[in-house]
Amino acid sequence: MTQSPDTPLPSPQERRRLREAQSLTQAQLAAEVGVSRETVRSWEAGRTTPRGRKREAYARVLAGPTAPQPPAPDPADPKPAAPEPVAPKTAVPETAVPETAAPETESPAGKPPAEASLRQEEPVRVPVGAALIPVSTADGGPADTEDPAATPTLTPSQAFDALYAFCAPALVRQTYLLTGRRELAREAVERAFQLAWQRWPEVAVDRDPGGWVRATAYEYALSPWHRLRPRHRHPEPPPADAADRVLLEAFLKLPPAHRRTLLLYDGVGLGLPETAAETEASTPAAANRLLHARGAIAARLPELAAPEELHRRLTALASGERLRAARPPTVRTGSEQRARQWTRAAVAFTVVIISATALTLRDAQDHYEPPVAPGATVQGVPPRVAPGPLSRQELELRAKLRAELLNGPERLTPDDH
Repeated sequence: MTQSPDTPLPSPQERRRLREAQSLTQAQLAAEVGVSRETVRSWEAGRTTPRGRKREAYARVLAGPTAPQPPAPDPADPKPAAPEPVAPKTAVPETAVPETAAPETESPAGKPPAEASLRQEEPVRVPVGAALIPVSTADGGPADTEDPAATPTLTPSQAFDALYAFCAPALVRQTYLLTGRRELAREAVERAFQLAWQRWPEVAVDRDPGGWVRATAYEYALSPWHRLRPRHRHPEPPPADAADRVLLEAFLKLPPAHRRTLLLYDGVGLGLPETAAETEASTPAAANRLLHARGAIAARLPELAAPEELHRRLTALASGERLRAARPPTVRTGSEQRARQWTRAAVAFTVVIISATALTLRDAQDHYEPPVAPGATVQGVPPRVAPGPLSRQELELRAKLRAELLNGPERLTPDDH
């Protein structure tokens, strides 16, 4: 009998707990319902809600298998049947990452290994103990915390190191495909994680901390200001394989927005709504960019017209390069040093402004002095004529007067001749 299309579903937090109680990953649950892993992640995050037959299948899987009813006791047998022991189920953690693993992404130029994929099979979850701010449910009450025995409480530094070790290797490869520069890819990922450590109370409670860091790294890597750096003027050596060089050249010729959309959808494996949200575009605009990017790649490399083949080639291209990322403690130390430097610069700038203001107040006039009015012509009074240069006759007369001044003028001292 078919259920009603309005089958009630638990809250998003309860959906995840029910799935973990059955020891199911998001990929396994998606295979049973018949959808993608990204769709299940959206359902558990509360961004979308299943409808129709998928809603019924999703509710049926969350409800779990129906427990068998014990047989009715036989009235002739006074001893009831002993119940069979049931082994308790233990929730399988989604991500098990060493605390201080060194995230190095080195692989030979041959077939890419399984861990060198551009996609993440499971979303990154920060444990509840590492979230410095308690998470609340939609109705305003506190969220149901996990079993302390199943998920140990981590310190902020341990949670950050786990996030870095899980996301940094794939993120460095993705950023290399965006820019074609190995050193810039490493620098962009480190800057993104340094900013995440500075804003860890905000990042720790985010629905997708890995997506937050990925968007920050992409923005830094695609910044046009890198063209002004002296390092950008010197091209880096291309890949050794000729096919990889052609693919990277064709990929880098795409506009930055199209390149980022194609990488998120066909490389990382995000859905179209998530891709549009991360690129700050509408869903039709993201779909249009994706079609144009695929068309440009297929026009130059017809064998990559299929998205699966394009994803495989992009993964092989990124995995064939020697890309490294620093250790998590180094990133945290660099973030703290950068924060201290900016704080000192802000304090020094404030002191300079205060000193300049105090000096201005000290040297400024304490009373008002009206300006001198410009001269004006008065009617009836001739203008004052400034003395001009002497003529030749006037110069001769002045010389004669100066020469005869001791003896007096001729009219007072007559000449005998």
